[in-house]
Amino acid sequence: MHLKQKTKLALAVIALAASNFVAAQTTLLNVSYDVSREFYKDINAAFIANYKKTTGKDIKIDQSHAGSSAQARAVNDGLDADVVTMNTTTDVDFLAGNGVVAKDWTKKFPSNAAPTSSTMLFLVRNGNPKGIKDWDDLIKPGVQVVVVNPKTGGNGRMAYLAAWGSVRAKGGTDAQAAEFVAKLYKNVPVLAKGGRDATTIFLQRNIGDALITFESEVVSVDNEFGAGKVDAIHPSSSIVAENPVAVVERTVAKKGTADQARAYLNFLYTDEAQEIAAKHAIRPSNPAILKKYASTFKPIKLFTAADYFGSFSEAQKVHFNDGGQFDKLYTVK
Repeated sequence: MHLKQKTKLALAVIALAASNFVAAQTTLLNVSYDVSREFYKDINAAFIANYKKTTGKDIKIDQSHAGSSAQARAVNDGLDADVVTMNTTTDVDFLAGNGVVAKDWTKKFPSNAAPTSSTMLFLVRNGNPKGIKDWDDLIKPGVQVVVVNPKTGGNGRMAYLAAWGSVRAKGGTDAQAAEFVAKLYKNVPVLAKGGRDATTIFLQRNIGDALITFESEVVSVDNEFGAGKVDAIHPSSSIVAENPVAVVERTVAKKGTADQARAYLNFLYTDEAQEIAAKHAIRPSNPAILKKYASTFKPIKLFTAADYFGSFSEAQKVHFNDGGQFDKLYTVK
C-alpha cells in the first residue's frame, strides 16, 4: 500500500472515530432567563466534569438566554429544550398547562423544584447621586427608573410585585399599592425586553438613575463593566424570587435524554453547584451554604407571592394578563 493510500486510510479511520464520538455524546439544551448566562457557564463546566467523573461519559450543554416569558413561549412553540431553568414559576406553569413539562413539575425536585432563589434590589450610579435608599425614593420627581417589561420577562414581573408588596409590607392597602406602582411606572422612561437588556439600557445607553433587577446582577455588572460602576441598594423589603427548573418531557422523550436531563437538574442541588450559585449572588436553597455567604446576602425583609398575591399564578391573572392591573396603570410612551 502506497504512503498516500495509508494516509487516506488513517484519516478515514480518525474521521469515523470522531463521528462515532459525536454521535455517542449527549447534548442537552438548557433554556434559561436573561441574566443567568455567567452562572450557567460555570455550572455547565462543573457538571460536565462531574458527569465524566461519575459516569465515564462525555456530555455537552448548550444554552439559550432571553426574557423568561419569551423563552417559555419559544419552548412551547417547538424549541427542543431538554430542561428549562426560569426565574418565575408562572413560565413553567404555562409549559405544564400545555403538556410540555410534567403537570406535577414542582414535585420532581427538592424545594418545589427551585434549587436557588433571588430577590430584587436597586443598582444606582456610583456614589448614588440621587440619594436612593428605598422604594419611596423611586417615585420622586426627576428620578428615572429602568425596569423590564413584565409582559416579556420574569425580572419585570418580580420588580412590579416587589414594588407592590413593599407598600403592603408597611401595612398599606392594595389601593395604596396600586397608586404607588402607578407613580413608579410614570418614572420609567423605557421598558426593557429582559434583564440583560435593562442592564445595557442603564449602563451602555446611560438611561435612568436606578435599575430594579435581580440581586445576582451586581456580580455580573462588576465582572462585565468593571467594579465601581454601580452601587447596590438593598431596600427595606423585597420579594422572594424562586428560580424554578423542570425537565421538558416532550423533548427528552423524543431524544432519549431523560436521565441526563434529570442528572443535570439534580446537580444544581449539590454542594458544588450551590457554592457556585452563592458566588454569583444567587441564593442557595441549602441553608448551611446560604449562611456561609451571609456577607453577600444582606438582610432584607423578604415576602413571598403568597403573602400578598395568593400565588404567582393568581398574580399573573390579576396583574399581567391582557387587560390586567399593569395594562391599566402603564401607558406605553
